[in-house]
Amino acid sequence: MARVKDLESQLQRLEQQIGVYQRISRLMVRALSLSETLQAVVRLIKDFTDCDSCLLYLIEEDQLVLCASSNPHPLEIGKVRLKIDEGLTGWVARERKMLAISLEAYKDPRFKTFTNLPEDSYEAFLSVPVIARNRVIGVINVQHRMPRRHPGAEMELLTTVGEQIGCLLALARLAPATLEQASHVELVRQDGRVGTRVESQAAVEESEL
Repeated sequence: MARVKDLESQLQRLEQQIGVYQRISRLMVRALSLSETLQAVVRLIKDFTDCDSCLLYLIEEDQLVLCASSNPHPLEIGKVRLKIDEGLTGWVARERKMLAISLEAYKDPRFKTFTNLPEDSYEAFLSVPVIARNRVIGVINVQHRMPRRHPGAEMELLTTVGEQIGCLLALARLAPATLEQASHVELVRQDGRVGTRVESQAAVEESEL
């Protein structure tokens, strides 16, 4: 009986996880502002992980800038900044790796304090890079006030959402008129020709070895 309940719980969690992906995909195709979309995404993450805070930082030059928060930080959005070589968030961006700390995250030697953010005193910390076209362009942080072991489902969800946000930001660089006028068939053809040239060059180089 316990086994059945455990399987039912896992199935329910999986359905919730898929639901988050679906809702983010729908956000990506709606005519919302980028800031509205990112705010909606961090709220979805907060609901799924039941965290006390979800923060999204994006890279601008050599800094990480707070661009969305599940908690009301209107005065800090766009103003809280840290260098790529600072803090746990900077480490995730530099190393392109997930970071999970179950308790006393503020005692980690890589931690950097921001006095205007209450999240600095939170115990648990889960963070993943936001990646677009194989480049790190930001970081998502999930934080809990109390100690917490992060389930695999949360790690998987955050990693996938980081990739979805990367795609969203890549699309956001294109003006609506560009999307309407673009010949997507021609883009596929061009990409195919480039891929063929790369493969041919690789074959030539291999034959010369």
